[in-house]
Amino acid sequence: MNGTPEGVGKVLQLYSTPYSTNVERVTLALGHKGLDAQLVSIDPADRRDVRRVSGQPLVPVLVDGDEVVIDSMEIVRHLDARHPDPPLYPASPASRAEMLIFIDWFDRVWKAAPNRLEAELRLMSPDPDRVSSLAASMRGSFDRFEALLEEREYLFGAFSAADCAAFPFLRYALGRAEEDGEPFHRVLEEYQRLDGAYPRLEAWIRRVDAHPRASRDADKGMAPTAAPVSDGRTRS
Repeated sequence: MNGTPEGVGKVLQLYSTPYSTNVERVTLALGHKGLDAQLVSIDPADRRDVRRVSGQPLVPVLVDGDEVVIDSMEIVRHLDARHPDPPLYPASPASRAEMLIFIDWFDRVWKAAPNRLEAELRLMSPDPDRVSSLAASMRGSFDRFEALLEEREYLFGAFSAADCAAFPFLRYALGRAEEDGEPFHRVLEEYQRLDGAYPRLEAWIRRVDAHPRASRDADKGMAPTAAPVSDGRTRS
């Protein structure tokens, strides 16, 4: 793989934290396009380097020559515009709009439930009714994903930005690495049990998990950006 494609004078740099769901969106996109990126691992408790390069504290941040791009799906769009082959978005304006609507729904609607659930569980006395309602909201989307995958290998047919957007979060339905202690990821694991009821969704998770990721690490001792999907549920 080549970190300096034609027209780009510098190696791509991707600021990341271990096991970040949003970073994995970008590493999947990079892997799909055959691009390497120098993964610059930061300490989540010390975000000075990220602030220095991007003016804000969140990862992922992509440094592409003189351009600095923030927000995971903005980075995916940037990569697709800069390196259009193989594509991550449909060529048809209507099909592209449908995919963008799905990604917007996933970010604004689907992700709201696990984020609110994590916040609720952090309380001294979580409201069991609210926990149950938010968990039901997460599970309620499984039927939609299962339907999208009927006679398809990926959410919109071919591997796309939609798969990059959703996979890093849905992957936890099949477990997490023991060393991945992020509370949000524990919520994703605990409240996304498939229990064998969604075979197409489970097969999709395993299929996307087999896709390549960006592979050039700035710190060879860093923890992986994401752990392989397991066959059993990991507890810690």
